[in-house]
Amino acid sequence: MSLIVHKYGGTSMGSVERIKNVARRVAKWHAAGHQVVVVPSAMAGETNRLLGLARELAPQPDGRELDMVAATGEQASSALLAIALQAEGVAARSYTGWQVPVRTDSSYTKARITSIEDTRIRADLDAGKVVVVTGFQGIDDEGHITTLGRGGSDTSAVAVAAAIKADECLIFTDVDGVYTTDPRVVPEARRMAVISFEEMLEMASLGSKVLQIRSVEFAGKYRVPTRVLSSLTDPLIPLDDEMRSGTLITFEEDEKMEAAVVSGIAFSRDEAKITLLGVPDKPGIAYSILGPVAAANIDVDMIVQNQSVAGTTDFSFTVNRNEFQRTVDVLKRDVIPAVQARELVTDEKVAKVSIVGIGMRSHVGVASLMFQTLSADNINIQMISTSEIKTSVIIDDKYMELGVRALHKAFGLDQAPGTDKV
Repeated sequence: MSLIVHKYGGTSMGSVERIKNVARRVAKWHAAGHQVVVVPSAMAGETNRLLGLARELAPQPDGRELDMVAATGEQASSALLAIALQAEGVAARSYTGWQVPVRTDSSYTKARITSIEDTRIRADLDAGKVVVVTGFQGIDDEGHITTLGRGGSDTSAVAVAAAIKADECLIFTDVDGVYTTDPRVVPEARRMAVISFEEMLEMASLGSKVLQIRSVEFAGKYRVPTRVLSSLTDPLIPLDDEMRSGTLITFEEDEKMEAAVVSGIAFSRDEAKITLLGVPDKPGIAYSILGPVAAANIDVDMIVQNQSVAGTTDFSFTVNRNEFQRTVDVLKRDVIPAVQARELVTDEKVAKVSIVGIGMRSHVGVASLMFQTLSADNINIQMISTSEIKTSVIIDDKYMELGVRALHKAFGLDQAPGTDKV
């Protein structure tokens, strides 16, 4: 039979009863003859609770110690799930990331996986056991526990699936798949039965919360078939029905997928815009501004450099709102004195809205319709970024939901199944 990796999020592991349901679902797959590795998150709210305790003790705790604290959430949920599986009569064994081991670099609180040893996992699978591996964490070359950052359990699951060459990675969560946009913003949003890897990567990078972007990158790099589906259904639902549910991330593009010009609308409220006014317009100025920001391990998203006027230009970029103050501190300390910028202007009340679809490659006028739709609702565009299959804009965050609803309707995503394919 197949080798399958299951990943369960914090909501799925949020109570004793839900852990029992996860155990019943996994036991069903095991009884059908499949080899199963399970990667659970910490119980819902547990990581926030632990990090909150740390920050009560110190405003900016040491990253290594934060990882030591945060990693205990997944350790507890993994052991609890193994106990629940054993209570179901299924032989199971749990491992922490360092016991596997999942090796990472030493970027505490946001480490990246470098390799995964599969010997222990395979030995237990061959012995007929279900293997439970903590998500979200690993170990660096010095033997220190590391964590992968928020959403890291998705990345762990896909990385484990790649390492053991699993037939499929099933991401069980509290939603039943990937939607054309967030149904809480647009009630008419539809679940997609299939989405291409490229579209999912863009959706994840642009603010869709269904999958963490690094997990999608892993899936693409190692071509791991991945399905997003709900853990809140009856755990004893027949396997065939379960495998037809959710959303499959596919690596095959077909004509039906191309027919959908735009597949989804992504958005992010977690944006902040920073502008340096009156910087010298000369070679290397972009590096002079963004080099120190990158050195501080801060990710920059959209970038706009205006036309030169009298030898100076204005340089704007966006960062995650959580990194806003750190970015401003770096600019004031290391950049503004060096480049002699005239003024620093910031705005923490912006949002990013994006249209995504592989059909955009072969259709003209897509961006034009986006701009026309936003204009009709008197929504001003502050920044624009494009690629082959997406167009993103920065707008005032108070207009974000209005813009998403208008675009969803303008591109026909509330209509019957253009993208809802089986």
